[in-house]
Amino acid sequence: MDRTAFYATSGGQPHDTGHLVWATGAAAVLDVRSDGDRVLHTLAGPIPEVGTTVTGEVDDGRRRHMMRTHTAMHILCGVIWRDWLRVVTGGNMDALSGRMDFEFVELPEGFAERLEELCSAEIAADRPVEVSFLDRGEAVLDRDLIRTKVNLIPDYVTEIRVVDIVGLDKQADGGTHVSSTGQVGRLEVTKTESKGKGFKRVRFVLHDE
Repeated sequence: MDRTAFYATSGGQPHDTGHLVWATGAAAVLDVRSDGDRVLHTLAGPIPEVGTTVTGEVDDGRRRHMMRTHTAMHILCGVIWRDWLRVVTGGNMDALSGRMDFEFVELPEGFAERLEELCSAEIAADRPVEVSFLDRGEAVLDRDLIRTKVNLIPDYVTEIRVVDIVGLDKQADGGTHVSSTGQVGRLEVTKTESKGKGFKRVRFVLHDE
């Protein structure tokens, strides 16, 4: 397709689902992947002929869950950096759940409970989430973005998309987010675990209340 509103799997965030609809048919979108400059949609059902005008219908419920979860991950990053000066080394997410790895030799006593409390406070603060774009040369000099390894973004990317939870966390990021932390819902830290020397994993789920 020449353009799409479907999010393709990238940066630890899974793809959108939904439907493509055209004059003589419709098909469910099961998977969305990037392939260079193209975005490939895997369909269940008939495939429209080349040149057909189609309408994309994104599953709003799933997209919304992903937005909440992705913003929750940035809240975790911001809180752990602010209070423990530890950087994230990896992560993955699904709808309303996720896991993140951080550079910790040992976790402080009561870490999970304290982390959940601090994240809850940031959600209650309803901080705005702002999106902007920076020239690559400017982005690599931004002290907040340096710690999120913006320099590892491929050289051909000349404009960097920045997601800023105002006053808490600022990252180079291409994913989908809610517009304020208050829309995330209740965050529960469900488990912490060791992932080798110097690395700890935090697992969480989100609740509607």
